[in-house]
Amino acid sequence: MKKIVCFGEIMLRLSPPGFQRFVQASSFDVTFGGGEANVAASLSGFGLPTEFVTRLPAHEIGDACRDFLRRHGIGTNHIVRGGDRLGIYFLEMGSAQRGSKVIYDRAGSSFATIEPGMVNWEAAFADADWFHWTGITPAVSRGAAEALSEAISAARARGLTISCDLNYRKKLWNWGRTASEVMPELVSQCDVAIGNEEDADKVFGIKAPGADVTAGKVEAAAYVSVCEQLKARFPNLQTIAITLRGSISASHNRWSALLWHDGQVYTTPGYEITPIVDRVGGGDSFMGGLIYGLKTYESKQKALEFAVAASCLKHTIFGDFNLVSVAEVETLMKGDASGRVSR
Repeated sequence: MKKIVCFGEIMLRLSPPGFQRFVQASSFDVTFGGGEANVAASLSGFGLPTEFVTRLPAHEIGDACRDFLRRHGIGTNHIVRGGDRLGIYFLEMGSAQRGSKVIYDRAGSSFATIEPGMVNWEAAFADADWFHWTGITPAVSRGAAEALSEAISAARARGLTISCDLNYRKKLWNWGRTASEVMPELVSQCDVAIGNEEDADKVFGIKAPGADVTAGKVEAAAYVSVCEQLKARFPNLQTIAITLRGSISASHNRWSALLWHDGQVYTTPGYEITPIVDRVGGGDSFMGGLIYGLKTYESKQKALEFAVAASCLKHTIFGDFNLVSVAEVETLMKGDASGRVSR
């Protein structure tokens, strides 16, 4: 079976226990996470071979991060070692009407100082048929953006399917160019793209008519035109998905998605998720589920349903990684949302 290669930054995640605020914290829960690594973790958990490419410092914290990836079955053979530090992000978990907060401490990280030529893409893409990246990677630094461009060119030369999550992060685009300047050339070479209800607007100025994210309900029909406009702008795209999050509160979300493929539109009824344990990585778990679904099922409808169910379950799991099995996802797809004890 061919492997899926993911490229991006993985960080040390520090969060106060429970739902404490930063000012209350006397200790932090420690884990690792990052958009592309989260996708690799989902796929590995579903039984697909994965390879995660990044740059880690050559010291014990870098070793701990690498070993964390290995424990989850993720390939680490093409991780580059070097630089001074692992990026960090601090997460304050929101609850009810208080939203979550993220503070980044990733400037000058090993990944932020990556440069083209550091990764042997020919070796990394051996025995691969899929390459995945997110809009976070080119936002980190000029070197990361250029290394990503190098990777996309190598992937296209080998005929890999290329997917991207638009993932706009305003706080990161500060190295001299904007997302609107950098992303079009990268996305133009992709076959599959996903975004949330705001990404296409923030990156490309493509708006969903009449949509109101803050109202707690996001209608799929409003985003069909977003997919059509993305296709018109990027003709190479064959499959486009939009995750639809209706945020009633930090503890209660409505969650669904739509999929556009070669002019056909697929939707799902969606889920009411409450109480939410951890929503970080929700979009990444959708992407992992969608890649699995597109590679496994003949039906695009079933692929979408798998992705939405997988990402629904992610909201019940602490940490960035979605630690669920195919059987658990398919049980939810069949309508069993009872949460009964499995004996």
